[in-house]
This record gives sequence, structure tokens and C-alpha cells, in this order.
Amino acid sequence: MISLDKLQEGKVGYVVRLRGGTHFVSRLAALGFTPGAAVEMVRNYGRGPVIVMVRGAQIALGRGQARHVLVQQGRGV
Repeated sequence: MISLDKLQEGKVGYVVRLRGGTHFVSRLAALGFTPGAAVEMVRNYGRGPVIVMVRGAQIALGRGQARHVLVQQGRGV
């Protein structure tokens, strides 16, 4: 299990857990980051925001936010 900010471009991870306060977790869930959801890393330059594809939508997350999304690489969880 790794944090989303560590996922390499072109790779897919599956959401395992969201860390953070209730408001933050609810916001991420509303964007589609729910347990088992596939997340493809579109852009991750190692600095600045990451861009991911989740449930058919491209979403930009700050690197700090991405650290709170834990994913498992490989097949769905």
C-alpha cells in the first residue's frame, strides 16, 4: 500500500483508505475516491499537484492531499 503521491504516471492504484478529518474525507469521496475505486495517475512530476483519472474524470490534487489517499497497485481490492 502506498500513498497516491507515490504512484507513477500511467499506473493504476485502487483506493484502500482515506486519511484525514471528516470534511476532507467526505470531499474526496464526493469526487469519487471511495474504497475500491480505480485511480490512474495521469501526471506526477514529483513536485506540485498530481493529476489523476478517477471514475472517468480528471482531477488535480495537491501533493499534500494525495498523501492522504492510500492505494494498492495491481488488481482491485
